[in-house]
Amino acid sequence: MEWFLIALGVILVLIVLWAITAYNGLVRLRNLVQEAWRQIDVELQRRHDLIPNLVETVKGYAKHERETLEAVTQARTIAAAPGSSPAEQAAQENVLTQALGRLFAVAEAYPDLKANQNFMQLQQELTNTEDRIAAGRRFYNANVRSLNTRIETFPTVLIANMFGFHREEYFETEDAARQAPNVQF
Repeated sequence: MEWFLIALGVILVLIVLWAITAYNGLVRLRNLVQEAWRQIDVELQRRHDLIPNLVETVKGYAKHERETLEAVTQARTIAAAPGSSPAEQAAQENVLTQALGRLFAVAEAYPDLKANQNFMQLQQELTNTEDRIAAGRRFYNANVRSLNTRIETFPTVLIANMFGFHREEYFETEDAARQAPNVQF
């Protein structure tokens, strides 16, 4: 009988240790997802900050392209609004990317604008920012996949449900190259 109580005690200790390890693993993954999202948010803010300068530069050369400039400004305003989920933010960024694609297509018609150093520098900064957003998106989505997999698999799903862990949304945007052909981002 004594060995039975010892074995039961060992099993209970192992279960508690497993539960603690599973909980801590979920917390670690949740924190990685949050950190990765903050990095994307920083890059998106940088992108949003570059756009007004780009619009002003284009405005100086293409005054009669008011509709395109307004579309970019409106899309930027919506995308820069706080409080969006990753999926909502991705949809807003897709609209902004499409508007930027139209802006760069307009710029193609103005050789003086394409040769403008300020425009070229802003375009290069935007390209670099887009690259950082893409890298951040891959890192974020990998962490979301890991967290979601852990939350959905047995036996960790028991701990996840018990402590209120939930699936996170992916940040999926459309490929900028497909949206804006012949435009160098």
